[in-house]
Amino acid sequence: MKQIVQSPRSGKLELVEVPAPAPTPGFVVVRNHFSVVSPGTEKQAMDFARKSLLGKARSRPDLVKQVTRKLVQEGPLPTYRAVTTRLDAPQPLGYSCAGVVESVGVGVTGFAAGDRVACAGAGYANHAEINCIPENLVAQVPDGVPLDKAAFATLGAISMQGLRVAEPTLGEVAAVVGLGLVGQLAVQLLLANGCRVLAIDLDPIRVKQAMDLGAEWGAAPGDDHSMWRNQATQGYGADFAMVTAASSSSAPIELAADLCRMKGRISIVGSTAMDLERRFFYDKELELRMSMSYGPGRYDRRYEEMGLDYPISYVRWTENRNLQAFLALVGSGSIDPARLDLQTVDFAEAESAYEELASGTRRSLAIVFRYGDDADTARSLPLAKTTSRAAVDTLGVSFIGAGNYAKGILLPAVEKVSGVRPIEIVTATGPSARRTAEKFGYANCSTDPSSSFENDDVGLIFIATQNDSHSELAQQALRAGKAVWLEKPAGITADQVDELIAVAGQTGGFLTIGYNRRFSPHTRAIQETFAKRHGPLSIHYVVACGTTPGGTWHTDPAVGGGRTIEEVCHFVDTCVYLVGSTPTTVYARALSRDPETDDSVVTLLGFPDGSTATIEYLSQASSELSKERFEVSCGGVTAQCDNYRSTLITGRKPFKTLNQDKGQSTAVAEVIASVRRGEPSPFSLEELHGVSRTTFAIGESALSGLEIKLG
Repeated sequence: MKQIVQSPRSGKLELVEVPAPAPTPGFVVVRNHFSVVSPGTEKQAMDFARKSLLGKARSRPDLVKQVTRKLVQEGPLPTYRAVTTRLDAPQPLGYSCAGVVESVGVGVTGFAAGDRVACAGAGYANHAEINCIPENLVAQVPDGVPLDKAAFATLGAISMQGLRVAEPTLGEVAAVVGLGLVGQLAVQLLLANGCRVLAIDLDPIRVKQAMDLGAEWGAAPGDDHSMWRNQATQGYGADFAMVTAASSSSAPIELAADLCRMKGRISIVGSTAMDLERRFFYDKELELRMSMSYGPGRYDRRYEEMGLDYPISYVRWTENRNLQAFLALVGSGSIDPARLDLQTVDFAEAESAYEELASGTRRSLAIVFRYGDDADTARSLPLAKTTSRAAVDTLGVSFIGAGNYAKGILLPAVEKVSGVRPIEIVTATGPSARRTAEKFGYANCSTDPSSSFENDDVGLIFIATQNDSHSELAQQALRAGKAVWLEKPAGITADQVDELIAVAGQTGGFLTIGYNRRFSPHTRAIQETFAKRHGPLSIHYVVACGTTPGGTWHTDPAVGGGRTIEEVCHFVDTCVYLVGSTPTTVYARALSRDPETDDSVVTLLGFPDGSTATIEYLSQASSELSKERFEVSCGGVTAQCDNYRSTLITGRKPFKTLNQDKGQSTAVAEVIASVRRGEPSPFSLEELHGVSRTTFAIGESALSGLEIKLG
């Protein structure tokens, strides 16, 4: 299938052939018929992408701060890799479309193949021939509503939410500042709501278009508005204003404040600066209200991706219900997107349409892409232009999952190893699969994991997907006779891990989990120091992990398992490596009652030989601290490792590395060498099982307050 994507690095646009998406559980696969380009929003994204690195930095000082901290903490190479990985990721465009359902994922009950639907969501409702969209961002199109009009539903929902925030009542006078696509739809919606409208824009053509739609008055921002105020409102001013303009200054909001009456309301819909003077609002006691995109549910992962709806008795107008309401108004004839200044073009012309938009030569209010019926639904795509490795290569490698960690760490590490033949990249989205495969020289890209399982040329599979899929994918790969590198954790439940270990034992397959710290030269130097010890080790490991990231799949117990399962397993494995055995007792205390806001936990591990390890995982520690540091003592000798860049061992010269070295590259090289030579995994199944059991016991102990004994 074809999709238009943009390079975040250069801003270059490309209409590319990519694998079709899979029917994910809870998602709906839709064949696009029409999608709408919003010139304001999408041109803003294009303009940002086409800025130089310096220009991007000036626009996003928050990101510059993150990069600077990473540079201090980890060194230049990891920072460079992280930045370039993000800049190389293809950016999908579009967020409002309509089409026909092709198939539905497991758990979807509201839709079936053949349904006519409107779809919403940046990153989901893309300008692409086929999309995979969460159920709550899909709405049925009423009979009689053409799909080209239904494709405006998301933009209509944005306008509608702005109205809901403003709370208009019948007969009120409203000022709409900014007459782009959202503003023109707002004019129609206000008229349908029984309001009288003043339409304001810098472009007289846009003002005339709004007047043709039914606005009673029109003006430019710099006009003298006293005549309008006296004529329309007896000198009081507008009851409320909607700011639908996009601006780098606060002028649109200041104008709205000037137009409003005493105790008026201002609804902010457009992306504007907000460097506001207090007096503009204080003198009239104005209410400033922010409208969040399509409505309640926006940016809530539980609503958008997990399909958890808000009860209508408590939240009348959600994102989805706003979509439905707009479509119903279109069906009744109260709103008609066709009355706007539109240009409909074939999707094959998408690149030229965007370039004309960027250059300013295409001035229409909106562009509507029209799709044909010949989209390729194949989920795997060979890349003929991909360079192949030398004929002496013997080990075929595939990746299932290629997020930032895989692209920034694992794939470059594999690329440096000789004797490897890159076969396939499999990701959930086609553009990511293709771009990653092209960048690292893989022969195929796909959205279907089974293509790697069934490929006889594949000997080793790296699995770096979301945590809830780890165990099942690894089991399938092992049963297919593949060696497996599985990113941590091994599973997010004890049953998942037990099943994986059982399958690995039954098949005799090669299984490695991505616990890399034991491969670091810092950890190995410390382990060698205490290899001939005559007493128990005392280990103290402190992790300043940063604020708990709310609203992500990583902290979702059903998908990521939470950071204790996802990250603390690393530090447990490091302690296991240093001691030489798995723990027998676990005692843990959570530092907060709400792990979604603070998942800090302090753990004490006991080992068979009397060694102890304390792991402090702290989300509220100072950001100035090193992220990871640990200290090991035994027999009068102490070793200290600071963030895997500096290690001090009693009586020895300090050991330092320019860049943080957590052992990832060494781990990849040694695992590949073991697979090629037919040697066993660097990890025994007992170790892998023991680390996972310990990690689960940490959660159990923190919840119960009791020490957990591991048999």
